Amino acid sequence: MIDETEAWNAVKRRDRAFDGQFVTGVLSTGIYCRPSCAARHPARQNVRFFADGAQAREAGLRPCKRCLPDDVARDDAAVLSAIDEIRQAEDAPTLGALAQIAGYSPGHFQRVFKRATGLSPAAYARALREERARDALTAAQSVTDAIYGAGYGSASRFYEGTKGRLGMTASDWRGGGKGRTIHWAAVDTTLGRMLVAATEIGVCCLSFNEDESHLRARFPNAELVEGGAEFRTLFEQVTAAVEQPVNATTADIPLDVKGTAFQQRVWEELRRIPSGETRSYGELAAALGNPKASRAVGGANGANNIAVLIPCHRVIAADGGLGGYAYGTQIKAELLKREQGN
Repeated sequence: MIDETEAWNAVKRRDRAFDGQFVTGVLSTGIYCRPSCAARHPARQNVRFFADGAQAREAGLRPCKRCLPDDVARDDAAVLSAIDEIRQAEDAPTLGALAQIAGYSPGHFQRVFKRATGLSPAAYARALREERARDALTAAQSVTDAIYGAGYGSASRFYEGTKGRLGMTASDWRGGGKGRTIHWAAVDTTLGRMLVAATEIGVCCLSFNEDESHLRARFPNAELVEGGAEFRTLFEQVTAAVEQPVNATTADIPLDVKGTAFQQRVWEELRRIPSGETRSYGELAAALGNPKASRAVGGANGANNIAVLIPCHRVIAADGGLGGYAYGTQIKAELLKREQGN
């Protein structure tokens, strides 16, 4: 069932994320539109919401010639076809080739694809290949097998394409951090004992009321070193972000975090939520271009190993309640309170 309040708010925002979720019927003009239609908004009393164009046509309405609401299904099919082509291709297809398959101009197809996935076709192909590389590096007996198994034509293309993006090198990912050093510290804060750890790339773990065993489970073959003068400034920045978030700039703190392409998109969107504000899982899913993906968003939120810096505490329940939090709702409530300057 369509939530009419949510639907009308989406129409007023011209929110493209809701295109394909419903159509807006305007009784005074006899047409129906996408939620994002650029035409002047009708009076609320003249609006009815329909699940799709077929339902609107049954009510005697005709499609808007400006926003072409019936093309949403075509857009979805084009994006799915492009994703299938990207997944099967040995080399990432060009934007022109994908647009030709879809029957769109390259510029229009780029916009359609990014609206649906949150990434350009080229960025989607890179993310897919990196995701395959992580999986392959975990399972493969050799790094070379993993590189070719992930779809890279050569070792040099792999290292060039993933430099600075996987955090650790190919051998390190496959070996659970083998040969790498992770500096960590347990810091007493007003929210309790905080565990913070970092590689030379950036922070790889931040949690509350956990100990070294948490790091050991994630990086079973890494060398864990407590303290480290060269990391003191970084750890102080992290502590300040927890103790005085109103005055802290977390965007300047480097991170070393791995995840699937979808998880990374969710984490990036979390970092876009302004300090002191909150979003529901549904709102976060809509911002990513898929309002129905709230459960998947929740899963990605729960997979986050870097509290505060990737602010999963800013996601609350749809009814405005706090919802859950890995380290307890008391810590979640206090973090939000501090960010709001209370």
